[in-house]
Amino acid sequence: MTCAIIDYESGNLHSAEKSFRRMAAEAGAGEVVVTSDPETVARAERIVLPGVGAFADCRAGLMGRAGLWEAISARVVAGAPFLGICVGMQLMADMGREHGDTPGFGWIPGEVVHIRPADPALKIPHMGWNNLFGLRPHPLLEGIGEGDHAYFVHSYHLAATHPDEVLARVDHGGPVTAMVGRDNVAGTQFHPEKSQATGLRLIGNFLRWRP
Repeated sequence: MTCAIIDYESGNLHSAEKSFRRMAAEAGAGEVVVTSDPETVARAERIVLPGVGAFADCRAGLMGRAGLWEAISARVVAGAPFLGICVGMQLMADMGREHGDTPGFGWIPGEVVHIRPADPALKIPHMGWNNLFGLRPHPLLEGIGEGDHAYFVHSYHLAATHPDEVLARVDHGGPVTAMVGRDNVAGTQFHPEKSQATGLRLIGNFLRWRP
């Protein structure tokens, strides 16, 4: 089994690779590779798409690599488990509203919009540790409970059309989407590779996930 972490020059791949390899070794879940090669992605059993930066830039970087998006899309359509992280999760939406309108993958209906806290004293970007709440039952959240901490760095979040596709939230002057999912795709706004026990648990769950 191979879990492919997509390298399109948008994300801190070193910490993600380290965490996924650690949990793959513990779970006996096969090989973790960091790759931008479409043929490697086409053979992967699981796909992870990190992302740091602006929505449009991340999308352009991914689409600019010949054959890479097509390989990812084909594997997801075929049922391979997919995990988007931070902007990698946001790209799953219909549309990103950051610095103009940019289409997303359309896997999770909704739009990526600016976080607007009810309390103007709260800073944006939303940065640091926050408590998860409103968790819905999902295999990736097994062993993770209400109030567990995760690490965030973002100014936008995915406002999902269907509330049942929001698997977890945090509060930052109002509810902010922390995790989404449907069928064989899921995404975290937080960085599991930086979220210590909570993040490692989620990564291990993903590596065992069979939708």
